[in-house]
Amino acid sequence: MEVDLSVIRDQRGDLVVAELGKHLPFIARRMYSLVRVPEGEARGGHAHKELEQLLFVLHGALDLVLDDGVTQQRVRLDDPEKAIYLRPMVWRELEHFAPGTVCVVLASEVYDESDYLRSYDAYRDELAALGW
Repeated sequence: MEVDLSVIRDQRGDLVVAELGKHLPFIARRMYSLVRVPEGEARGGHAHKELEQLLFVLHGALDLVLDDGVTQQRVRLDDPEKAIYLRPMVWRELEHFAPGTVCVVLASEVYDESDYLRSYDAYRDELAALGW
């Protein structure tokens, strides 16, 4: 789901804001960034069982490929005023990073390897088990 972040503009530049309850439907317990991704490399390639995330680019651009088990979509992230909310059980791949891209991810929980579904087959099996 696309989220429009708040922007405060004046002669000093833009201030882009993500607020809990308005833009962020969860309390962020972890933040990380993807930087210096080599040309042709991809990130992601997994889904989360419970974790929620908000992704946005501070600089540059990337393609976010999303699959909820029913529909697939490709979203170009290239505007720091736009974010993408990822609910649990959405397969994601991040690809076609422009040089110098900085992608920030806010996550609802700290890192927990057991929350990851790292193979697409395991993801599809989990969806089936959930009746999706």
